[in-house]
Amino acid sequence: MSDPLLLVIEDDQNLAKLLEYNLDKAGFKCHLSGSGEDGLEQLSRKSYDLVLLDIMLPGMDGFEICREIRRHQLYKDLPIIMLTAKGEEIDRILGFELGIDDYVVKPFSPRELNLRIRAILKRERRQGGKTQEILNAGGLDVDLTRHIATLDGRELVLTLMEFKLLVALLKRKGEAQSRERLLSDVWDVDKTINTRTIDTHITRIREKLGTTGRMIKTVRGLGYKLEEKEAESHAR
Repeated sequence: MSDPLLLVIEDDQNLAKLLEYNLDKAGFKCHLSGSGEDGLEQLSRKSYDLVLLDIMLPGMDGFEICREIRRHQLYKDLPIIMLTAKGEEIDRILGFELGIDDYVVKPFSPRELNLRIRAILKRERRQGGKTQEILNAGGLDVDLTRHIATLDGRELVLTLMEFKLLVALLKRKGEAQSRERLLSDVWDVDKTINTRTIDTHITRIREKLGTTGRMIKTVRGLGYKLEEKEAESHAR
């Protein structure tokens, strides 16, 4: 089993490096991010097991970031631990209302933090089998719980953006979807992203699916839709 991958969103570089050092010693892999905006961008690129989130950040604060994370279907169960110098009850209550899993007040013991992370990840593993959901079409299977896509039993190597696009298309099979809607599904924090970037990702998905990629249809002037009939007719 690979080491858990953690996203640390913390603007204090010294503390972030100290966290990275201690978590690495404890058997975790870490990606560091110094702002909420960058943290959300990093989250859209990789599949993380847990987020360590500071409240006091430049630009978007931890509460705003938590709201954005919980808005997305793929991240609704992603564990979040808030790290903060603010220990007031109202902040803890707000954090839990937004869906955080734990709250650690600075200064804290690295050992205590490690134990809290492990307890949450162990709980997630225990609950994982109960919420398993698989989407499929034309020999393609997407396991949302394990975050794995396979084609005729062979695992596909997809970026997180490609995986989320595939999920959006599979969840609404046969339905024409605009580029704007697909972009909102995969990540709608940055409104300046050109919707044509969806075309690039769709092209890559089709290439990775080979002939099965034909079931992703271009809807002229709108966007895309996934039709399983294409895959079935090809199989015959």
